Amino acid sequence: MKNFLLGVLAALVVLAVGTFAYQKLGLAEVRADLPGSQLESYLMSTAVHASVRRQAPEVSNPIQPTNENLIAGGKMYLGECAGCHGTPGKTENETGDSLYPPIPQFPKVGTEYTEAQVFWVAKHGIRRAGMFANGKWDSDQKLWTIAAFIKRMNALPEPANEALTMRKAAVGTKDSSKQ
Repeated sequence: MKNFLLGVLAALVVLAVGTFAYQKLGLAEVRADLPGSQLESYLMSTAVHASVRRQAPEVSNPIQPTNENLIAGGKMYLGECAGCHGTPGKTENETGDSLYPPIPQFPKVGTEYTEAQVFWVAKHGIRRAGMFANGKWDSDQKLWTIAAFIKRMNALPEPANEALTMRKAAVGTKDSSKQ
């Protein structure tokens, strides 16, 4: 039994030293324009989701999902988030696959997070993923309003959807007149 335990201990020491050497020698791929290995992607995705679920308190959104609030959240999303996370109704996003881990494209896939978790991520960010800690400059009210929109963006009530569609069309007209 003693030899078995020494063998397990030796294996753990070799694994720890090998991992340390792998990292210190610069053998780990860190480029953001290449996908990570399946193991790395699995471990990081699992760690991020577990951490968000553990740290984000499950509280209800103090911002009611009224048409007015969803429109306000949609305007904020279009102005501040859509550049990375995708514009509703637009099929392609130039930045969506330019980073690893890939930036979540909410108009295409929605989110599996609750509103409280979306708020927490927007407020605190995700380390080493390019997601800003917006709580440093945006109010909780603003972040809750955006969270309400993100959670419902693929199933908006018709009045909110129409108002945001008209805004996107107006912004698109302004952008094309600049060229």
